[in-house]
This record gives sequence, structure tokens and C-alpha cells, in this order.
Amino acid sequence: MIRTILRAAALATLLATGASAHDSSGDKVTLVYDHELPNVPGKSMRGVLVEYEPGGSSAGHTHADSAFIYATVLEGAILSQVNDGPVTTYRAGESFSEYPGDRHGVSSNASKTEPARLLAVFVVDTDETELTTPFSD
Repeated sequence: MIRTILRAAALATLLATGASAHDSSGDKVTLVYDHELPNVPGKSMRGVLVEYEPGGSSAGHTHADSAFIYATVLEGAILSQVNDGPVTTYRAGESFSEYPGDRHGVSSNASKTEPARLLAVFVVDTDETELTTPFSD
């Protein structure tokens, strides 16, 4: 019972902070899935839907230290840059990964006229409450 209460409190914190828009323009971030992995104690899978208005973007950020992320574009096209790699355009049906410690410098809608959506699936420590942290530099 106490574990359930603590988990609900952590999820409420995540929804209020870690999975909300962060110093961005024209994006909406929603936690759509959260489930502990029964065969990997201490780890959870979380799905985050990121919706960009035309021309929308997210501020440069990092993710939780434990987070491995698989992202797939559901609609439109997304510009993405991880670490010092090239800025890459991913279109609906295409995907990319981010590893623990990666810096996501560019994340934006490639179109000024059409919306874009992506689903980011995190494998992360279950007790993690901050999925995204804006760059401090």
C-alpha cells in the first residue's frame, strides 16, 4: 500500500514537472504510459507524447541519467540533434535513440505550416521523477 502511494506521488510529480514543457515554444509533452518492468527490478518503461505546433520547438535538454530513449515520429517531420551529431530530419515512421547522458540540442518541428508528433519511449529507473532537464549552460 505504501509503495502504491509513493509511486502515485512520484507519478504526480513527474506529470507536474518532468514531463511538462520546458522553456519551449509550441510544444506539448504528455506522459501517456508508465509501467514497471516485471523482469527488470527497479526499471520502468514510460511513453511520452511530444506534440509540436507548426514551427514549435523544445529547449536543449538532457534526460534522466538512467534513461535510454527510443523515439519514433508519428506525424510530420522532426529536426533532432543529439550531442555533436548532425541536425537530422526524421519523418513519420522514422526513429532514433538517445543513450544515458546524451545532450539533445535540437528538437523541433521541421515545418512552419504543419504539426508534428513523436512518441518517446523511456527505459528509466522507476524512482526517477525528472525525465527532462533544460541545459544549464
